[in-house]
Amino acid sequence: MYQGKKIVQPPYLKAGDKVALVSPAYWVPEEAILQAAEVIKSWGLRPVIGPHTTSLNVDAYSGTADERASDMLWALEDDSIRAIICSRGGYGSLHLLNRIPMEYYQQHPKWLIGHGDITTLLYAVAGAGVMCVHGPMSFQIASNQEPATSITQNILFGTLPQYKIASKPYNRCGHAEGILIGGNLSSYAAITGTKYHHSQKQDIILFVEEVEESLHAIDRLFYTLRLQMDFERVKGIIFGSFNSIKYDLQFGSVEQMLIAHLHDLEIPVCCGFPVGSDSCLPLIEGAPCSLDVTADHTSLTFNIDGEAKPCEIMDTTPQITKSIIY
Repeated sequence: MYQGKKIVQPPYLKAGDKVALVSPAYWVPEEAILQAAEVIKSWGLRPVIGPHTTSLNVDAYSGTADERASDMLWALEDDSIRAIICSRGGYGSLHLLNRIPMEYYQQHPKWLIGHGDITTLLYAVAGAGVMCVHGPMSFQIASNQEPATSITQNILFGTLPQYKIASKPYNRCGHAEGILIGGNLSSYAAITGTKYHHSQKQDIILFVEEVEESLHAIDRLFYTLRLQMDFERVKGIIFGSFNSIKYDLQFGSVEQMLIAHLHDLEIPVCCGFPVGSDSCLPLIEGAPCSLDVTADHTSLTFNIDGEAKPCEIMDTTPQITKSIIY
């Protein structure tokens, strides 16, 4: 477990800086990478594409584990590269953990951006004491997915969102402060408690999301987190989106089930935050933040250097529940 220095905030970018596009997990078509590169150029940055970013092997990965790791090492070691954007998730980031020395993240601090299976790498980076961004990947940037893409661009240049989200059913009101940590539940639970874990000395705001799992699996994964983490340090929780879920337990929604896990904790809980596979508002992992959940809305503020910009996502659409499958 990393017990190093205080959390490092990577430098913000300026016009002309290089941004690496890499594929640590599954492959995406070259066309999507080239389209993402054009969007990044429109930001005034210089995209550089990793040697194996558009490779495809028989298992749908973007190259072998060694090749994918070599692209990450290339992007980290080249100090002219100021940020790294991952192409997509799927599976495979786990293969890279032991191939990248953990101290590299502190030695070469730069913004790493991704979500889903990339949660594994974000967890290692934040565990090494460096902030990173749980946000849109190349295939989403290629389609200019908004508002996630423009907010990510702003973060890279030093303008931070102050989110204000509409209230949702099952929210629990309250105020909390801590280091923001989390991501895809399957990826996160798999390595919680390992040497890549964040410092035990910090309070935590935990966020999780999931896609294409059953309630049964999500129940097991969240129980695993309760066993592996010191939940006394968890001061607030953000539940993101849960898409394409199989309802094989008697709950009307994922949030209804997960709230039952928290009956013994008097902490604020935000449900329905638009972060996940469908809408991926960028969150700065490893950053100190403040969470305020009221009857009307949820606010999330990052307490780091940068210009703050209010970002209201006041979608009042009722929470959708699914029919129960027995």
